[in-house]
Amino acid sequence: MPTRNPAVDDYLAELQHWQTEATNLRKILLKSPLTEELKWRSPCYTFQNKNVVILGCFKDFCSLSFFKGALLKDPDQVLARPGKNSRAARLIRFTTLQQINELKPIVQSYILEAIELEKAGRKVDLQQEAEPELPHELQDQFKNNPALKKAFTALTPGRQRAYLIHFSAPKQSQTRVSRIEKLTPQILEGKGLHDCTCGLSRKLPRCDGSHKSLR
Repeated sequence: MPTRNPAVDDYLAELQHWQTEATNLRKILLKSPLTEELKWRSPCYTFQNKNVVILGCFKDFCSLSFFKGALLKDPDQVLARPGKNSRAARLIRFTTLQQINELKPIVQSYILEAIELEKAGRKVDLQQEAEPELPHELQDQFKNNPALKKAFTALTPGRQRAYLIHFSAPKQSQTRVSRIEKLTPQILEGKGLHDCTCGLSRKLPRCDGSHKSLR
């Protein structure tokens, strides 16, 4: 059984929301062969120095997030993506103490499965993750501007993915078009969404393209 980390004691004592729920989730985690640490200002549980699961407390829920949750079998269908574009992590959201008690056996089994994944050295194959689809607004721009299509396809896969996520996020078509038009010059220059556009620094947020942060 892992040793209680004093830093996590302090974290729980200072919680203004979900203190009871987080404390009970911690009890479940402390019964596993994981090491309790405090990382990113949250209780994090590791196995042989590998991050396995992290306990989080947010406005509307508290959660257990498995770093390699995409590899878990999840027969009970309780895991969810933290965000629309999350690739490896999966979490379980909790809003009541009753829910935690009901899911306790499932949580325990998922923790043990996650540990076995670490023992086996399993990794999430990000290349197999479905890439964001081309929004039809971008396809229209490609038809009207072949140079844009050529420049976009010349970008690295990571830069393409960042643009596609950014372009696809708005619900309104006109907003998507506006984003594409605004960033077309940057794509034509062969730059990624987060690349510096002034040439004086390499990455945002050191430069926002207007040199404000360099003054």
